Amino acid sequence: MRAITSFYNKTRYFWRRLLIAFLTLVLVAVFGFLLIKLMPGNPVDTYAQTLMTERRIPFEEARALAKQMLNYDPDEKILVQLGKYIDGLAHGNLGISMRRPDITVNRLIAGFLPWTLFISSVSLFLSFIVGIFMGSHMAWRRKGVGEKAALSYIVVSGSIPDYLWGMILIFVFGVRFRIFPVQGNYDVMLEYEGWPWFLNVLYHAALPILAYSIVQIGSWALSMRASSIGVLGDDYIYAARARGIPERIIVNRYLRRNAMLPLVTSLALSFAGLFGGSSLMESIFNYPGLGQQFSAFMGARDYFIIQGLILFMSFMIVLANLVVDSIYSLIDPRIRRST
Repeated sequence: MRAITSFYNKTRYFWRRLLIAFLTLVLVAVFGFLLIKLMPGNPVDTYAQTLMTERRIPFEEARALAKQMLNYDPDEKILVQLGKYIDGLAHGNLGISMRRPDITVNRLIAGFLPWTLFISSVSLFLSFIVGIFMGSHMAWRRKGVGEKAALSYIVVSGSIPDYLWGMILIFVFGVRFRIFPVQGNYDVMLEYEGWPWFLNVLYHAALPILAYSIVQIGSWALSMRASSIGVLGDDYIYAARARGIPERIIVNRYLRRNAMLPLVTSLALSFAGLFGGSSLMESIFNYPGLGQQFSAFMGARDYFIIQGLILFMSFMIVLANLVVDSIYSLIDPRIRRST
């Protein structure tokens, strides 16, 4: 019994965060369902019009066929519809296209999510690492030439949105000098395996990753600089200097390691920003990710696909927050003790 109590005390923070994450997803699912209901018209009538034109059948017959193909009846009571929707989610069915029933949200996720995760994760990791080192160096060498140069970079990079950086990179490196490709994810002529294919994927992803990272590096550097300045005033930094510990060890082991702790929780928010903003960036580079598909179906007003993708994107963001909160509670036990 004592072992069970001890296990609960150590993990109750995680279970509370898990419960909050679950309730958040439930609210998002219900809100997405109600949002579709508030849209003018309904998907069945819209798809029935398409079937009338394609198959040259009366509207009533086309409407009945649309109900069957979409597995959706707008004439049913809203609670019955909500129950069917939740049941579909429970069985892993996130939605089906109202214009092309052969396209499902599950297929879109399986086909396009890896590409969005690839450029988002690499750019986040790259910008975080560079920003951590840049920010800690700025704090340690305050009022030096390096800090002034870094602040100038931050001002310039932060004043231009990432999608405009994408256009600039396309013009400079893709059109003017023709160093990198400006669209696609890999050369279709290459075999889908081996190092040559992987290097070609990196080659095509270089500009989107760089466009994401340029602005993010400055944000991480500023946050790390502020956190590092606060850490520099702590007693253990003065004690380390008094003991004659080499500067390199103080920066790496004492300053950077402790100053980066508050930034860990920001990782989830940054990932959410990159993931949520992927639609515009992927459209600029014609990169076949989930964000580009979301933009395409938004333009086509395919409500079922939009509903499913919003729910899945919300799930990814909530999952990222849950993982970061759990990691932070392991890094700093005070978080667990305070709950």
